[in-house]
Amino acid sequence: MANPDKTLYPLAIIAGPCVIESETLCLDIAAKFFEIAMRTGVLPIFKASFDKANRTSVESYRGPGLDEGLRILEKVRSEIGLPVLTDIHEPYQAQPVAEVVDILQIPAFLCRQTDLLVAAGKTGKPVNIKKGQFLAPNDMSFSAKKVESTGNKRILLTERGQFFGYHDLVVDMRSLVRLSSLGYPVIFDASHSVQRMGGVAGVSGGSPEFIEPLARAAVATGVVSAVFVETHPDPVRALSDGPNMLPLDRLEKLIESLVRIINTLGIANAANPLSRELSS
Repeated sequence: MANPDKTLYPLAIIAGPCVIESETLCLDIAAKFFEIAMRTGVLPIFKASFDKANRTSVESYRGPGLDEGLRILEKVRSEIGLPVLTDIHEPYQAQPVAEVVDILQIPAFLCRQTDLLVAAGKTGKPVNIKKGQFLAPNDMSFSAKKVESTGNKRILLTERGQFFGYHDLVVDMRSLVRLSSLGYPVIFDASHSVQRMGGVAGVSGGSPEFIEPLARAAVATGVVSAVFVETHPDPVRALSDGPNMLPLDRLEKLIESLVRIINTLGIANAANPLSRELSS
């Protein structure tokens, strides 16, 4: 599965814990995710961060770091057989991370960082740029062009909500259509769209009850190639972003509902651009 050759997946699902907590947890989640994907017929992509450099508090858990994190992600890729996505925060991380993972992700708060975008582009790997909460969707064309300046056109754009007040985010579904008009595959981040950043005593809160309805609404626009959803077997005990993660035992039900929407809309026959990127 790490190099899928199918192109008719109705949808890609990017799922996993917010941060790498342990090798065992990552392998367990990845194995269950693989089984769910086989039953539901979606393209599974595992995600987890080796370093959450943007935690609200300096005392918060960030992850195991680059070397140990890449070791664990490589194990997920080789033992479970899933393609893998992870964040990079600094230009020097791009090349070593690209040697292990299938997709490099640029965090929302770094989506305008030229050196980071160029370094990611130079690896030749697909680059998922998360739209900053402070940007209009059309402004993402400038971030994409920074990656394209390296000759790399393997670009994905992710919507994760817009600032509303000081802590809340809102999702304007028109943003997905506008991002799609830029000519790149669009991903909807259903987890961070319900986040309340720094809203609970130095850690981010969230409203996880909105993950599923927002994911369904995003897929119903007809322009989304993938849904990004962080998941954990026990979000209350998660070391990062627990309040905006979907319990693992609800992941299959959500995916089933998304596939039903796609089938109802009749948009399941188009080749999924993420599967093309991962097989090239």
